[in-house]
Amino acid sequence: MLTQSAIRFVPAQEKYAFDKHSPLPADSSIVQHLKTKQVLRGGVSLALALLGLGEFNAKAETELVVAADGSGQFANVQAAINAVPQNTNPTNWCVILIKPGVYKELIYVQREKHFVRLVGEDPGKTVLTYDLHANLPGPDGRPISTFRTPSTVIDADDFVAENLTFQNSAGPKGQALAVRLDGDRLIFRNCRFLGWQDTIFCDRGRHYYEGCYIAGAVDFIFGGATEFYEHCHINCLGNGYITAASTPADHPFGYVFSHCQITGENAEVRTYLGRPWRAYASVTFLNTEMSDIVRPAGWDNWRDPAREKTARYAEFNSTGPGANPPARVKWARQLTGRESEAITVEQVLGDSDHWNPLSVLAQLSAVDFTSDATNGIPAAKP
Repeated sequence: MLTQSAIRFVPAQEKYAFDKHSPLPADSSIVQHLKTKQVLRGGVSLALALLGLGEFNAKAETELVVAADGSGQFANVQAAINAVPQNTNPTNWCVILIKPGVYKELIYVQREKHFVRLVGEDPGKTVLTYDLHANLPGPDGRPISTFRTPSTVIDADDFVAENLTFQNSAGPKGQALAVRLDGDRLIFRNCRFLGWQDTIFCDRGRHYYEGCYIAGAVDFIFGGATEFYEHCHINCLGNGYITAASTPADHPFGYVFSHCQITGENAEVRTYLGRPWRAYASVTFLNTEMSDIVRPAGWDNWRDPAREKTARYAEFNSTGPGANPPARVKWARQLTGRESEAITVEQVLGDSDHWNPLSVLAQLSAVDFTSDATNGIPAAKP
């Protein structure tokens, strides 16, 4: 039987009775003593100016270190997130470096924790995991349901994760979210997302993925957010559907997969590219390599023929044995070259604030980190 306290820490505050104003841990005073370093790499100002970022001044960053073996300031990720100071901004990110280890904990990045960057050393060795699933009994004896299962909830805007694994290890027991994403302007680079059903719940906001690995079987990328996946590897563990988008009708884009790869865990796996969780689901695959696990029809209507008139499914230049334009359902589109060229990161994710995750990554990449052996606090490379 799952304890009530365990359930309470999974979800976002007003939805799941979680207090987003979590008290700081006893050792949070370390924040007051962390190094605040001024970092300016040669040539960075010019490069970022060319990217449209303007003058790149010396950037101060707060840095926290998490290590399961006790060698950092914090032994778990949530304690470090709770200690993020309130003065973060676009030129003053809080960087949390996570040393290799398996961190089995429920993680919640609170709404007010803006400009947080989680950085691991190796996604294969730095794993954030938990194992809740929808069929577990809650305090009232009833199943806890899908939306109380995420191992990690990101409720904050302006968040970056690099070199990490986000996992729900429940396996094929029903809906089990590795992450729930409610924030806007989120970036994931070189991360792994491991689950079975409903691995990534991208509820709302704009999110960019680069060089990521996503594994699941049923609806393992789902929700109403606007998503751009660049050079990502999608691995299907069992028969099912890759996407289940619920894109709002007034959003021009839902999920865009660009230069991605679709594979199967074994030769018996068969998958659809997607099915519409809501009527106006929008999913586009550009220049994606598809193995023969992709069913010739490509898309499913979720037992509702009416959605064939509203769902927005498209492909351009799919390759591999799973690419089969003549066999695709008639209500999905094959884009022209000109149409595909207009679907860029800036066009999909820019919106009214002209957010460009590539510019954000260029700015953040100007700062590298090494370990300071004397005190465990990472130091910027010269």
